Amino acid sequence: MARYRVGVDIGGTFTDIVLWSDAGEVLVKKVSSSVGDYAQAIIDGLGQVFGDAGLEASQIEQVRHGTTVASNAILERKGARTGLIGSKGFRDVLEIRSLRMPRLYDMTWTKPPPLVERYLRVTVDERVNSAGVVVKACELADAETAVQHLLGEGVEAIAVCLINSYANPANEMVIKAAIERLAPDLPYSISAEVLPEIREYERTSTTTINAYVKPIVAAYLANLQQGLLTAGIEAQLLLMQSNGGLTPADTAKRLPMNIIESGPAGGVVGARFLAEAGGLGDLITFDMGGTTAKASMVEDGRYARADDFEVGAGILAGSRLLTGAGYLLKTQAIDLAEVGAGGGSLVWIDAGGALQIGPESAGANPGPVCYDIGGEEPTVTDANLILGYLNPDSLAGGSVSLNADKARAVFAAKVAEPMGLAAADAALGAHRVAASNMIRAIKSVSTERGRDPRSYALFAFGGNGPLFAAGMADELGIARVIVPPAPGVFSAFGLLYADVEHHYTRTQRRLLRDGDPAEIGALWGALEDEGRAQLIRDGFPVARQELRRSASLHYKGQTFELTVPAPDGVIDRAALDALAEAFHQEHETVYGHRASDAEPVELVTLRLLARALPEVALKPASMPEAAAAPSAGERQAYFGAAHGWCAARILARADLANEQAGPCIVEEYDATCVVPPGWSAALDAQGNIVLTR
Repeated sequence: MARYRVGVDIGGTFTDIVLWSDAGEVLVKKVSSSVGDYAQAIIDGLGQVFGDAGLEASQIEQVRHGTTVASNAILERKGARTGLIGSKGFRDVLEIRSLRMPRLYDMTWTKPPPLVERYLRVTVDERVNSAGVVVKACELADAETAVQHLLGEGVEAIAVCLINSYANPANEMVIKAAIERLAPDLPYSISAEVLPEIREYERTSTTTINAYVKPIVAAYLANLQQGLLTAGIEAQLLLMQSNGGLTPADTAKRLPMNIIESGPAGGVVGARFLAEAGGLGDLITFDMGGTTAKASMVEDGRYARADDFEVGAGILAGSRLLTGAGYLLKTQAIDLAEVGAGGGSLVWIDAGGALQIGPESAGANPGPVCYDIGGEEPTVTDANLILGYLNPDSLAGGSVSLNADKARAVFAAKVAEPMGLAAADAALGAHRVAASNMIRAIKSVSTERGRDPRSYALFAFGGNGPLFAAGMADELGIARVIVPPAPGVFSAFGLLYADVEHHYTRTQRRLLRDGDPAEIGALWGALEDEGRAQLIRDGFPVARQELRRSASLHYKGQTFELTVPAPDGVIDRAALDALAEAFHQEHETVYGHRASDAEPVELVTLRLLARALPEVALKPASMPEAAAAPSAGERQAYFGAAHGWCAARILARADLANEQAGPCIVEEYDATCVVPPGWSAALDAQGNIVLTR
């Protein structure tokens, strides 16, 4: 009997489910997200797959899940009622923040309210200096008074972050003992355990977020685990982390900060795997779903990682100079840029008469107007339907019926007529504005990181990514677009290609040229011991473990760091010199210049990635033949003033075994790929659609 691993990715509009058997069989299901209880859509969708394919629940051995439940709790301010214990004199670290402004010269901008209100922030009289010396010990009575005060206010979680505790956590451990004695069942987060790194605001914010979402994530995962058991699925549950690795559910409950951006990570992981397996080269990944669009990069066989990001800041990884709009998390994550531009994004006209897209979305309910389930506001999907890019009858293999006449009427009344435009021109304008918003995201992970997008291929997926990809590539000067198999559920596929990973950090500031190689090597060795022990607890023997070192460094006097790979093996003077050179090169790539070799390079943070290797080397999955049944005919599609309305041939992926010139439209169960005039499309050896100019 075949055994299956399951990938589940929940979006704002659809929940994508992919089953992959040990024999290579692939099953795909796309269902509407159950907004009130996201876990219910997973259980219902799996039940439908079991019924359609005749599977038994006992055949599922592993469920891999990407979820937005943690980020939604922050965005909607629906996390736990959290108390914060800090050092005397530092009660307002969360409020003061880092003084970064997301909009320069805007005197009306106000920073988002802190996740912990001031009356729930208390302090203890203690002090540890930057060298880790306890100047004033935290008295147990003082700690218990602080905890009792917060318990009296009815807090549901407690965060603890004391000055310099990354260097010596002794005083935080006193407060931890007080919490465990006075409230043994209360969730808490200790900064020395969550983020033992320098920088007070970053550490405080990260620890607070971990505590804020901890009860929400724990309840969600417990509910999901119970639902799976009720359905007879006694499988291991793994969660996708923001950094692209998987983590067991129990670890995710303890450190939910690592799954805040769990949802968008899966597709980038899948892109990296296919790039390596198929020799696709360097990629810019572009994922457009029903609610948001996301961009990232895969370079030299690795995805780019950021050392921090903001939640609720609109664009997640924009200019480093324009931060401060969201809640900061200092934890490694795939370097993503995200904008509110998806198929369900609302199309509207601002007070100045300009056409705008999103960030508000119609979501799964009421959905776009054409879904005919209650939506009354025009969306990007309605615009694409008017342009002829989408099947006028249905989407998702017929599971979503479309009312094209209603979409045209609403779009004309609320967009085209107020702007004095023909419906097709207004729809094309909406399409191009949405594309320009997404191009901004792509530039923020490429141009603003010192990379030229023209030297990359655009890897497009998501239900709407392949529809926009060629037009966006034209604007960016990109000559090649790649659309993987099952693009609409590709983020769920990416979960199946991911590995279990744990990330460890320790702040150890010292100049590389003055550092003791043996001491630095010993510090990395301690992290490696910790990583190996955790992987063994996860069930992975040493033979299936991989450890990768990296380091965050800057020139002496700089404020922010760049992270580069570090040498393996024995750390000696040559290894430290190689680390310094790697930093010089990365600085030149990102900022366009490097200092002289005489400029002192300062080591700030040691990092370690502990990764579990798969038991059997994975190969790219092959889609079932039924998903590639050819269709026929043509449809009128509008490509602007230069080309007007064109007869676009309607094709299936299988029809691209021989190269096809545009205009044509490739329709699949889960996505639509538009090949405009001037472009051609063909399948490569892995079954990817490759569009070329």
